[in-house]
Amino acid sequence: MAEQRQGPLSHIRVLDLSRIMAGPWCGQILADLGADVVKIERPKVGDDTRSWGPPFLKDAEGKPTREAGYFLSVNRGKRSVTIDLANPEGQEIIKQIAAKSDVVLENFKAGALSRYGLDAASLRAVNPKLVYCSVTGFGQDGPRRDQAAYDFMIQAMGGLMSVTGERDDAPGGGPQKVGVPIVDIMTGMYAAISVLAALTRRAETGEGETIDLAMLDVQTAFLANQAMNFLVGGKEPKRGGNRHPNIQPQDVFPCADGYIVLAVGNDGQFRKLCEVLGHPEWATDERFATNPARVTNNPLLTPLLTEAFGRFSKNELTAKLDAAGVPCGPINTVPQVLEDAQVKHRRMLRHLPHPTAGTVPQVVSPMNFSTSPLAFDRPPPLLGQHTAEVLAELGIDDTAQAALAERGVI
Repeated sequence: MAEQRQGPLSHIRVLDLSRIMAGPWCGQILADLGADVVKIERPKVGDDTRSWGPPFLKDAEGKPTREAGYFLSVNRGKRSVTIDLANPEGQEIIKQIAAKSDVVLENFKAGALSRYGLDAASLRAVNPKLVYCSVTGFGQDGPRRDQAAYDFMIQAMGGLMSVTGERDDAPGGGPQKVGVPIVDIMTGMYAAISVLAALTRRAETGEGETIDLAMLDVQTAFLANQAMNFLVGGKEPKRGGNRHPNIQPQDVFPCADGYIVLAVGNDGQFRKLCEVLGHPEWATDERFATNPARVTNNPLLTPLLTEAFGRFSKNELTAKLDAAGVPCGPINTVPQVLEDAQVKHRRMLRHLPHPTAGTVPQVVSPMNFSTSPLAFDRPPPLLGQHTAEVLAELGIDDTAQAALAERGVI
């Protein structure tokens, strides 16, 4: 029997049929919130991301395990159960788990699970109150419904790469993807929000729900201000490097010994910036006094700021701007982020006990609750680590499990 978890969702069980990133990111969020997430994986193979390395986690003897860093980043808090979905006996076991679950997550191609009797309608026949969340590249309908999708291609198709990167006529110009799989992550976030909304509604009505979430829809939705700039202004957004299209000055500026990011957000902060730089007259110059004027006249303002920043070291100017209340910061590497005093204070990096490696590092959830704290008590699971445990909860004894294993069902 699984131990009782803590957190706001400790009363919820999730049947997670998803793999790769978007669906598992949703499952990890729900697991962090305390849900019992049962992850179904292919026997002997598991989630594709287990092999997406190097790097791989090392065991206590320093030898690589089967757990790639990619897999470890998105499967914390779950129980791994191996079941062959193509096997009718496996399908029946999935239905038994669904009967005891509140949520189903899946990211198969549209219609694929109906062949196995594991689609929303089939599982809701077993459990009418299920919240069934399907994540696909393009949705359950439309001309692209049958196409496969990955984060990179959706960043391109969804317009993100058209506004990311340096402008075409500048050194290094051209389209760029974001350095993390942002569409997968945002899709997982939207999936988690959708599931929580459906659970809240179910608490009021007793009704289940089917959620249809598409990666291209998500990417289109979080074009955000860039899409609205086009819809309102009629001008196609272009890549502009690090410059903000609507707020200035917001850019990367070179100091005498490196770069910092400046993120001025209003006219008051701009006045303080000018004082720190020794040019208070810029704040009253009609070309720069207001944000609309600074956006329009940014080609004039940026060279002035660049020259002024070059007279300071990074640490000196950052300290002066911090003291004045002007938002700025260093451009940290990933190791520097994890060594940041604030990140350490907030305990964003934890080391969880692991059955083969001793411990496994985890960058944990940023959510903090005062009365229902999150417990990071389950590391990313070994393949099939909890198969016997979960099947026993269904009343399938050791003898029956051995027979299932012999037939390749689990």
